[in-house]
Formats: sequence, structure tokens, C-alpha cells
Amino acid sequence: MKTAELPRWQAFVQRHFAVLFIAACLVVFVAVVELFASVLVQRVVTEALIRIVIVVGIYVFTGNSGIISFGSVTFMAVAAYATGWQTCCAMLKPITMSGLPSILRDHTYPVYVSAATSVGLAALLAFITGLILMRLSGLAASISTLAILFILNVTYSNWETVTMGTASMVGLPTYITPWLALAAALLAVLCAWIFQNSARGLLLRASRADEVAAAACGVSLYWSRLIAFTLSGAIMGLAGVLSAHFLGTVSINSYFLNLTFLALAMLVVGGMKSLSGAVVGVIVVSTIIDVFRRIEVGIPVGDVTFSLPPGTQELVLAGVMIIILMFRKDGLMGGQEFRLPVRFLRQHRRSLEAKDT
Repeated sequence: MKTAELPRWQAFVQRHFAVLFIAACLVVFVAVVELFASVLVQRVVTEALIRIVIVVGIYVFTGNSGIISFGSVTFMAVAAYATGWQTCCAMLKPITMSGLPSILRDHTYPVYVSAATSVGLAALLAFITGLILMRLSGLAASISTLAILFILNVTYSNWETVTMGTASMVGLPTYITPWLALAAALLAVLCAWIFQNSARGLLLRASRADEVAAAACGVSLYWSRLIAFTLSGAIMGLAGVLSAHFLGTVSINSYFLNLTFLALAMLVVGGMKSLSGAVVGVIVVSTIIDVFRRIEVGIPVGDVTFSLPPGTQELVLAGVMIIILMFRKDGLMGGQEFRLPVRFLRQHRRSLEAKDT
């Protein structure tokens, strides 16, 4: 009896099951929400999908290299402001942002053109900064990314004629729907999956396991990290465009430490060593945040309104992180991707072997 081989399409599904499973679940969930949920729930789901783009963007570099990036939100802010400069109200810009170049101050551009150029700008900035930062490793690289975040925050907070300082830029078109956010999330997941299974991605993951051994084997840590950092910057730029046109406003305070640590918490909860963990972490943490946010506002129970003190969601989230780190240090997914059930594979292989005989 000769060993049966899986048909090509089934081998493809087995190899890429994780990304196919994530995509299928997200599409079905968004379809159900679009058909049966209220507008408020649809906004919550859209926000969660944008968070998936953010966390996947961080995962592309952090998950594959093992270097925690505290500055990825920098590229999100750059893209958000860039798309705001191109699309916000033409009557307001000469008054509130008089320092803008005339090509931005006196003109308004289509939303998709602004999105593409903003993502490109974020990727370019990530590449330029990566040329310097990727020469570092370990804690030094992590702290240097945090320095980039502080530099941008201080610059944009005081550049009042261009960014309006700490005030909010308003008047952006709000065109982000659940389906558009879903498309962006799927694109981010697909890019992350392709990179982590590419030659550069595999080399980078090897360096995460043992940097010294990988370098001794001839792995180019610098260029592998630079490519990952640039791709991460592009995905974070996409997240910045989504958030800007979802809220209709841009404020530098929205792209600082709170968002940075929330995104990293999602990555840690799900597991930073796998793409599946990044997505699961967003879903779990977003659910916790939304549930306790509603309870903090107040839930009527009969004639009594039950509520929790403000800040409870942060305490619960911190408790969840501590418990996960205590009992499952690699996150909920344990560093593994979604896989086809072993029983299904065995049964299918046996059926093919029976046919061969």
C-alpha cells in the first residue's frame, strides 16, 4: 500500500488554514453584525477591526523579531495627520493650519488618494528610522522605538501652525464602514501571513529563537528586521488612516502611550509569537473593554441600575494579563497558529489510502 498524498487544494488549505480560518470567521461575524446588530454594535465591531490592523501591524515586527516595539503608533499618527491634511475641510485649513504647504493648505484630495499617500509616507518614515534603529537589538532597540514615539509627540504637540498642537483636527470625512474595516483587517492579516512564511520572515523568526546562532549561520538580521519594520510601519499607517476617517478627528494625544500599551496588551494576551494570537488577543481584550465599559455606564436590572466605578475595565484587563502571564506565558494561543483538527487529517488520509489500495 503506497502512502496517499493530499490533493493540491487540500494541501493548500492545510498549509494556510490559520489565515483562511481567521478570514472566514471575520467575514461571517461582520455579515451577522451587519444584518442583525444595532448601529452602536456595528461601531464597536468596526473599532475592533481597526484594532486588529493595529495589533497585526505591531506583530509583523515584534512577533517575528522578538523585539518589542513601543514606537509603532508613531507611524499611525503620521498617516492619520497626513490623510487629515489632504481631506479635511478646505475652509478651515488656511485658518487653523496656516503653516501647511500650499499644495495641502489650498487643496482637498480624494480619500483613496490620501489613504495611499499616507500609508506610503508611514512606510517611508519607518524605513528611514529603521535604517538607524535596526542596527540595535534587544532592550536598546525597544527603548529607541519609544524615543521615536516621544519625539513625534513633542514635535506634533508644539507644531501648532501645522498640526494645531494638542487641539483636534476636525472635518475629516467619515467613510469607514464595517466592511471597509474588514477589508483592511484581512489585508493586514494576509500581508503578515505572507511575510512570516517568506524567506525573510523565516530568517527573522530564527533570529528570535536564538539571535547569536542565527547570525552565526549567516542570517542577515539587519535587512530582515528592516523589511519587517517597514512593513509594520505601512500597516500601522493603514490603521492611522482608518482611525482618522472612522472618528472624523485627529488628535496627537490619541496616538501616544495609552494606545501603545493597549495594543501591546492585546498582543501579549493572545500571544505575540503567532498571527492567530494577535487576532485572538484583540477579540478577547476588545470584548472585555466593551462589556465593562457598558457596566460602568450602568445596566438596568429591574428597578435598579447596576454600575461599576470608572476605571474598572483597566483593572480587569490588568488582572487578565497577570493571570495569563502566570499560567500561560506565551498567551492564549501559546505561540501556535490555528490548525486543522488532527482527527480530521487522520481520517481523510486513511480514506485516501483505502482508495489507493
